[in-house]
Amino acid sequence: MILFGVWSCYAAFGLTATSLAPLVPLIEADLSISHTAMGSIMGAWQLTYIAFAIPGGILLDKIGSRFALTTGVLIIACSALLRGFSDDYFSMLFAVMLFGVGGPIVSAGAPKIITRWFQGSDRGLAMGIYMTGPAIGGVISLTLTHSVLLPWLGSWQNLMFLNAGIALLIALLWFVIASRPSMRSAEALTRSTQDKQPLLIGALLKQPAVQLVLMMSVGVFMVNHGLNNWLPSILQTSGMTLIEAGYWAAIPTVIGILGSLTIPRLATPGRRFEILLGLGLAAAIATILLQFTHPMLQTSGLILQGLARSSLMTVLILTLVELPGIGDKYAGMASGLFFSAAEVGGVMGPIALGLLYDLSGNFSFALTLLTGISVGLALATLRLKRLAQVRLIKNDPP
Repeated sequence: MILFGVWSCYAAFGLTATSLAPLVPLIEADLSISHTAMGSIMGAWQLTYIAFAIPGGILLDKIGSRFALTTGVLIIACSALLRGFSDDYFSMLFAVMLFGVGGPIVSAGAPKIITRWFQGSDRGLAMGIYMTGPAIGGVISLTLTHSVLLPWLGSWQNLMFLNAGIALLIALLWFVIASRPSMRSAEALTRSTQDKQPLLIGALLKQPAVQLVLMMSVGVFMVNHGLNNWLPSILQTSGMTLIEAGYWAAIPTVIGILGSLTIPRLATPGRRFEILLGLGLAAAIATILLQFTHPMLQTSGLILQGLARSSLMTVLILTLVELPGIGDKYAGMASGLFFSAAEVGGVMGPIALGLLYDLSGNFSFALTLLTGISVGLALATLRLKRLAQVRLIKNDPP
């Protein structure tokens, strides 16, 4: 039940995070905004995510996962609700930014709970299962929006209200699950034995390998978030209808679910950099193939994008926490740094693609930009491999 509750919270995260992508033409028309403005809206929650990541973690440690995770999902529900009431650019911008307040609580809370309740191989399986939550939420959003939900509900505003209701029910479900005596006692014990040692962020930031991983994380999220938000619109420019684009845009997500359960397991320390290099090249080839209208080429591009999107982040985090001087002792701090840096790219990606479309009238320049970033990630992997093979600090950070 605990795993199902955590999975449901993360599914609500994914459902709301991807809800705007298939609705771009409708929202732009109703709010009278450009692609550039829409890109800034879709990238807005990553901006607040960066600002609230650390406070969200503090809240999680202070009040526990029962109240914190419930609060996070309730904030996500409020974000969806306010989107339905939005009637101009600024009201929609605020509604989406609010998602970035609740999102980091859910993102940080889920791994924390799984680490506490699952051990050994069960922990790895649980992590893989919960990671499918946002992906499945995204599949539902992309595939059912135009084919089922909009004909049934009548407007995109009503769809936002439905998403808010789903998130509200999930918040209540989690609170009930987390209120069980066994979970409350375990959480109280964890809080009473927390390590109060200061986090020495500066010591990590001095390491060239860490610096390079953080720069790569910006590129990974710029590619991922850029394509996640604009993929249905990119496919529509090749002649697809809204319904067709929704189904096709779900292909990378479905492939990503399978990839997230297999590729990270194959990325052992001995072949991790080769896999990371291959994923970077896969992302580059995907952005090239998506510029063609031939169904076979587009399908190949979507499959490659799904493989890269699902595993680039995971393998890069694994690489980071196993760098010399980090290990288990500083893995939490290193992961926090990773997401704080990565979400900068999460903000830049949607805005850059929308801006380049408005300037050029198509997505060719935008996809070419993502191709260059992906090639840069592949080349950076070669440098990272050399840095990781050198012990950059002789002793653990003081």
